Amino acid sequence: MTDVAPVGPAAAWRVIRSRNFWPYFAGNAASASGTWFQNLAGGILVFRLTHSAFLLGVLAFCQFAPVLLLAPWAGSWADRLDRRLLIGVSQLVATLLSGSLAALAWAGDARPWVVIACSGALGVTTAISGPAQQALIASLVEEHDVAQAMALNSMTFNLARAIGPVSAAAVIATLGVPWAFALNSLSYLALVAGLAAVRPRPQLRAARASLWESVRLVRAEPRLAASLLIVMCVGFASDPVNTESPAFAHAFGYAETWSGAIVGLFGLGAVSAALLVAGRVSGTRGRMAVTLGLLSGGIVLFALTPWLPLAFVFLVVAGFGYLASNTAATTRLQLGVAESHRGRVMALWSVAFLGLRPVASLIDGTLAATVGVRAAALALALPAGLGAIVVARGRPPRSGGG
Repeated sequence: MTDVAPVGPAAAWRVIRSRNFWPYFAGNAASASGTWFQNLAGGILVFRLTHSAFLLGVLAFCQFAPVLLLAPWAGSWADRLDRRLLIGVSQLVATLLSGSLAALAWAGDARPWVVIACSGALGVTTAISGPAQQALIASLVEEHDVAQAMALNSMTFNLARAIGPVSAAAVIATLGVPWAFALNSLSYLALVAGLAAVRPRPQLRAARASLWESVRLVRAEPRLAASLLIVMCVGFASDPVNTESPAFAHAFGYAETWSGAIVGLFGLGAVSAALLVAGRVSGTRGRMAVTLGLLSGGIVLFALTPWLPLAFVFLVVAGFGYLASNTAATTRLQLGVAESHRGRVMALWSVAFLGLRPVASLIDGTLAATVGVRAAALALALPAGLGAIVVARGRPPRSGGG
């Protein structure tokens, strides 16, 4: 008789407490929280200096553009080099960059172009380490726990989304922007410590690692291509919360520090989804349609309501749909390819989720500056809403010949 694998919080807790996963989980959560200190402080500082919604879009563009530009190399490096070492070196470089920005902010020299340039440099470290981080997850747990581990890995970023911005807003309000940059600099070291403590399974390295091999693999498998499209829709729909939160705070009649609460409530919904979907992340077509609908509908209602407390409720709903949709699609990608292809396929994931964020951010910033931040959110939520309709009405694609 086969034991029934636990689902929900029980599945999450079993994987979290495993000796080879929790150090990485804790270190990554701390580092991701620090990144929100960086993002919020950078956005608030640029907005304070310029009052430009468009420059908020430029700031996000520079943060994520390197993911798109460096994907062919980052994916290959993740399959050819030691993933743990690659991630660790990138985190140390990020420590130096963020620490330098903190020093410039304390000296009063953190002009908008300085913040934007540093965001671009940190984006390079993210572009290099991202595919390796995603591919490493599967080697920290047993094959039957990969789905739970992917949900928990997503949860670290969204736990950070729930805690990081609110904490960052408190630090910025009491200690100032430079302290937020400094704390982000220290947070990268937590992930370095976590990497030093884990012992991943031996990596099956690719002798030659061309990203185009993985592109052909994805094109030949409709389910993998569909998963990438879903990830892209999710990234576009979440951009208004990530990029324009200071402008949204003003639109609701509050100070820009309330942007921390806006991002945090979205993250709270995502964390709740991570706990509920653990062990169930493969999902069904109907469930995927529902979660995409929750994301799109939540963002639309958030943008339309004039009352911030009610908007917070819609943000939690949108965050739930965001995490559930993204985790299901990402897990299908991880389990649908061989281990030697994971780095390059996750580079494609990075392009779909992060690399296209510059495009989303520029569209978001341009629309926010011309027709208003609420209209911009409605436009960015549209792809996820259309995706929900297509998934609900379409037939699941077939694999192979049959």
